[in-house]
This record gives sequence, structure tokens and C-alpha cells, in this order.
Amino acid sequence: MESALEQAVAVLRRNQLKITKQRQALLDYLVTYQDHYVAISAVDEHMRTLFAGMSHNTIYRNIKEFETLGLLELKAQANQTLVKYQCDFKHQHHHHFVCSNCGRVMELQECPLDDYVAQLPGCTITGHRIEIYGLCADCTAKLKADA
Repeated sequence: MESALEQAVAVLRRNQLKITKQRQALLDYLVTYQDHYVAISAVDEHMRTLFAGMSHNTIYRNIKEFETLGLLELKAQANQTLVKYQCDFKHQHHHHFVCSNCGRVMELQECPLDDYVAQLPGCTITGHRIEIYGLCADCTAKLKADA
């Protein structure tokens, strides 16, 4: 079975994108964020630490290309954009549970869209994103143990 990094490199190759040192380093960093979101500003800072001459535009362009290819997931939160590595290449369409305490992200297998379609007669749905927030099992157990 291919590792997440091998899968990402294969996607880049299939789409005729060179595997540059910068793209490889970006993938190496982002693959560590399969179960957490990270601020794009933190990604930018990391990349510019490794490659001092790398421009912000290059970093953001690569992030956008990776998102278009389905390697990354982006979301806006407050005044920043967050990114995480795609957690499931076999099921591009999926939703998440996000722990409000530790930030862990877990993939949800089921999509409840059909439940909503019946409530929207005559409407055309063009997309959706569902995230459920709460405490993960570890944080819930810790909270109970501390009580």
C-alpha cells in the first residue's frame, strides 16, 4: 500500500507537475497534517525557513494547485485560511468531526445531504461542506478524569 506521500507524488506526476525540492518539502510538511488543520501562514513560515528566497506567491500558488488536485483541503476560519492534507484519496467527498479542544480532525463516512434535499424542493444544490464540532474521545475521557 502506498504511503500518503507516495500517493501525493503520484498525483503530481499524473498531472505533469515537476517534483521540485520545494514541492517535495511542502508535501513532507503537509503530510504531517492529515488529522489537524494548520494555518497557511504557518505553512508559509515553514517553507520560507527552508527556502529563504521562496516567495509567498509561489507557496500560495502551490497550495492552490495541491487543493485543485485534491491533495489538500482548505477552510476559512476567523481571519485566516487553514489547510490540511487530504485524508482519504478513495473518498474525495467526505465530512469531518473537529475536536474543539485538541483540533484533531476525523473523517465521517456518511453524507447526510439526502436528508436535506427533501427540505429544499425546487432548489439546485451546487456543493456543501459539513463539519461537526465537539470533543474527541480522548479529550472527553481526559475531561471526565479531571472532574
